[in-house]
Amino acid sequence: MPDLESSPAASPPRAWAEINLAHLRHNLEVVNSHQPGDVMAVLKAGAYGHGMEEIAGALEALPRDIAPIFFGVASAIEARRLAHAGMQTRIYLLGATCPFERREIVAYRWTPCISSMDEAADFNRIAQQMIPSDKLKVHLTVDTGMGRGGFLPNDLLQLQDKLEKLAYLDIEGIGSHLPCADEDEAFTRAQFEQFDTLIEELGAEKFRYIHLANSAGILGYQSRHTNLQRPGLMLYGISPLATNQNELKPVLSLKSKVSLVRTLPAGQGISYGRETVLAHDTQVATIGIGYGDGYPRSMPPKLASVLVNGKRCPLLGRVTMDQIMVDVSSLPDCSSGDEVELFGENILVSEIAQLAHTIPWAVLTAITPRVTRVYNP
Repeated sequence: MPDLESSPAASPPRAWAEINLAHLRHNLEVVNSHQPGDVMAVLKAGAYGHGMEEIAGALEALPRDIAPIFFGVASAIEARRLAHAGMQTRIYLLGATCPFERREIVAYRWTPCISSMDEAADFNRIAQQMIPSDKLKVHLTVDTGMGRGGFLPNDLLQLQDKLEKLAYLDIEGIGSHLPCADEDEAFTRAQFEQFDTLIEELGAEKFRYIHLANSAGILGYQSRHTNLQRPGLMLYGISPLATNQNELKPVLSLKSKVSLVRTLPAGQGISYGRETVLAHDTQVATIGIGYGDGYPRSMPPKLASVLVNGKRCPLLGRVTMDQIMVDVSSLPDCSSGDEVELFGENILVSEIAQLAHTIPWAVLTAITPRVTRVYNP
């Protein structure tokens, strides 16, 4: 092993994700153009694979009039990472909390959403113990069709007085979640109406923050009362509604390099299972990325393609853990070291998801830690 003085420079990554922070800001501006007001940036699951701390830092550095006022996370461990990274933006827990998370939430003054009377009472008890001279800011969650958590609307109307009497909670907000805003317009419009009617029955003036819309909700619907939006996928430049994709700019481009180019003869099998057998002599490039990096194993050969030197080249054979093979017969000058885009600005992750029979959220969050993130201003 070479000593430190004679060590060669570290090799560049063979698979990396380029993160365009200018596109992140552009997409935030699109949110504001559709729904003016405050924003909660959804940063759970590593900011959808983009890097949670880095994306949070970029958003927090924006001018105060456009920067998000909340960062939405899924759990105390994600909230802790943002807090330990020095973020000052308020942290919001997007789902019901586990009892063992609640003392830490109160200690850091993170904002939980409350889904039941038991949860509210427990937070009230802990806040009384830990911050008796203060109140913990909380939001109520209403189940208007997701079935994952929250008060049922009629139950919340009956419990409103009891909740308001919890002396150590400041119920500053209320929200709900849309289960199918990108699939079922009629149900979603009815859900907006149900939520708005409930807010009127509870008293809209009682809440500083009222929120319902995810990305599809922001792009496709309007509420009478919401003043806080929760963009996730659209913040990263992918629209859940095909009609709005041209407004957004993809933030992440997954890239790799050609490691090997060979001309293989007719009859040669490609990859595991030999599902692809070459019908004629073919120039085949091996590329240093696979499902171990997050490129979906279920990508269909020949239907899926990657971008090599600006030209689409079809996938050959099954995706393997660390490498894929593509047909570069149309690129006679293709050589080892050429750059490859798996998805990004030229091949949308939504196309990848459709071919892999999954959703863009799943593809983005599957990008593994061995893929280096490179941040461009």
